[in-house]
Amino acid sequence: MREGSAWRRRWRRSWRSARRRRREARRRSLTCPPATRPDGATLDYRLAARRLAPGVYVVEGANADFSRDNGCNIINTGFIVGRDGVLVVNTGPSRRYGEQLRALIARTTPKPVLQVLHLNLHPDYFLGNQAFADVPRRASAATRAGMRAEAKAYEDNLYRVCGDWMKGTEALLPDRAIAAGPLDFAGRRLELLELRGHTASDAVLIDRDSGVVFAGGLVFAQRVPTTPHARVPDWLASLDALEREPIRTLVPSHGPVHDGARGIAQTRRYLRWLEASLAAAARRGLDLNDVLAQPVPDEFRAWAAFDTEFARNVVQLYPAHEARALQRP
Repeated sequence: MREGSAWRRRWRRSWRSARRRRREARRRSLTCPPATRPDGATLDYRLAARRLAPGVYVVEGANADFSRDNGCNIINTGFIVGRDGVLVVNTGPSRRYGEQLRALIARTTPKPVLQVLHLNLHPDYFLGNQAFADVPRRASAATRAGMRAEAKAYEDNLYRVCGDWMKGTEALLPDRAIAAGPLDFAGRRLELLELRGHTASDAVLIDRDSGVVFAGGLVFAQRVPTTPHARVPDWLASLDALEREPIRTLVPSHGPVHDGARGIAQTRRYLRWLEASLAAAARRGLDLNDVLAQPVPDEFRAWAAFDTEFARNVVQLYPAHEARALQRP
């Protein structure tokens, strides 16, 4: 009897140890950076598809700001393989990226690309569209309007920053609207949420079967958020709504893929601190230089793109805080 009890204890210890090893391996696989860097000599992005669940893939970009070194590839794109074909989630920052993404999809599955979905209006979400000119390209009505307004400026800015990587890139806009709700796509149980705050329309794509969530620009993991179109109170409310969804794996548009809602908490922490800090500075009557010189928590200083993005946050958001402070008696 005692021998049997000892065997059962050893078996339980072995099973628990194996389970811990599996969890640790999964954690490492979801937080690792892309295995290769872009090759500037050949203008090869060296894209790789990482399987997150059956039929669900992410293509990871650098956790950084736009630069020639990364070919302006700082976005996580993805694709979902259904019964009859493929849904592409965002198309990247350039025509060359879009072409290489489509070639990667063809190497991964023989099924055809059936449609493209854009999660918001920013340039790296749609400047790869020329490679997908033959399939429906969908976005919300607000995102389509924003792209029309910003497309030329996006082209000019990314050509200036990334040079040859952008050769031949011209904005090809989405040609069809899409609304929030369940998506009937090739036998997959997908759902689209339309939230806001990072931009006027922030789409989130959920694969209900796998629990993989493409969170778009609402979530920045280990990276300072971008804020050119931000309304922070709306953004915080959207994070609360997103956190109520069952999330197994979260794919932010910027930063590492991770289990659960860790990136939501990071983004919320930063936005709350930023709003409180800017509001307090405005009440004290500080100018922009004084605000930029104030202490910043070490956690945020350690995040990607801090040196460039934090200054942009202040320049973009502080004037509204100053205006509100001046209106108070």
